[in-house]
Amino acid sequence: MSLLDLVITPAFAEGSVGGDISSPWGGLPFLLIMFVLMYFLLIRPQQKRAKEHKTLLAALKKGDEIVTNGGVIGKVVSVDESFATLEIADGVVVKVQKQGINQKMPKGSAKI
Repeated sequence: MSLLDLVITPAFAEGSVGGDISSPWGGLPFLLIMFVLMYFLLIRPQQKRAKEHKTLLAALKKGDEIVTNGGVIGKVVSVDESFATLEIADGVVVKVQKQGINQKMPKGSAKI
């Protein structure tokens, strides 16, 4: 017995702390909870946005006022399978891919 044993009580390991590490099902509940959280926080909202964008592009028609991904505001002159023709100023007409259309604006927003 040393002088240090009188001041500090020695600690001895008595057994393992925590659960049985060799269990094959030990991490499964954690992984399932993480997958459910990822689904509801990331995957599901992204699928919802993609569905709304697809609906927007399918409903696009002549006279709609839109904003492209680049921030250009214009009025739809014509629409075909994968392209839309926009009038962005008086006499200025551009052709853009439908996928490049970001959102539909309320009527009267574009001062063309």
